[in-house]
Amino acid sequence: MVCPWIALLKASCLLLLCVQSCFCAEIIGGMEVKPHSLPHMALLENENGTKFCGGTLINSKWVLTAAHCTKPKKVLLGVHSISSSEKDSRQVLKVKASYPHPCYDDKEKANDLMLLKLDKAAKETKAVKCLPVPKSPMDPRAGASCLVAGWGCTKNNAKKLSDVLMSVNVTVIDRKKCNSPAYYDSDPAITRSMICAGSVKGITADSCKGDSGGPLLCKGALVGVTSFGKKCGLIDKPGVYAFLSAKQIEWVKNTMKKAQLGVF
Repeated sequence: MVCPWIALLKASCLLLLCVQSCFCAEIIGGMEVKPHSLPHMALLENENGTKFCGGTLINSKWVLTAAHCTKPKKVLLGVHSISSSEKDSRQVLKVKASYPHPCYDDKEKANDLMLLKLDKAAKETKAVKCLPVPKSPMDPRAGASCLVAGWGCTKNNAKKLSDVLMSVNVTVIDRKKCNSPAYYDSDPAITRSMICAGSVKGITADSCKGDSGGPLLCKGALVGVTSFGKKCGLIDKPGVYAFLSAKQIEWVKNTMKKAQLGVF
């Protein structure tokens, strides 16, 4: 027979172990990723040295992020823990030029995409790899499970970003449902250029403040960019992602091509 106080002590020890272990942390319902298992992840830094948004390395000299992530000055690659020096894996590159989508609308949250041209090419390593945009759009069906990752806040009232890279599986919500009065009520309108994905009944999962610009991955492919939401983890206010539609994929390719040719 196990004495009650011994059982309580064991439970307390297990709880303490969980709290101390970074693998028990949450994004919003998620967990810390295995270090460098998402080598395409980028962390943006502004002129004050503040880390504030995420991004995806889609080409050795290009990062895709959100247009509302304004004035990034540096891109950090190969990052897992922000506070760690990570000398063997981290690459810090300057942003040479920013190309927000020409039709970005802050009020309507439309076309929330931006390309960052780096001052030099990133070196491909185990911790740093490119994830190109797909050749054709991959619009996930409602109910599909996709992955979102970032260093964003892990709670609604959190004042600091997560120190480590987190990820969570979010469930795609039908656009019509996401636009309904029970959800966003067309404020702003959820268009076909957006993807709603988040929590469902019994499962809390969402991106949060600081995750903006990071990738939405479905079956390992880049299908969207973290754009906006209302609070975090609410079933009726799922995260909204800028969808890489055929038109947006074409914009990405043309922008990179024109910049390379010196058209801009």
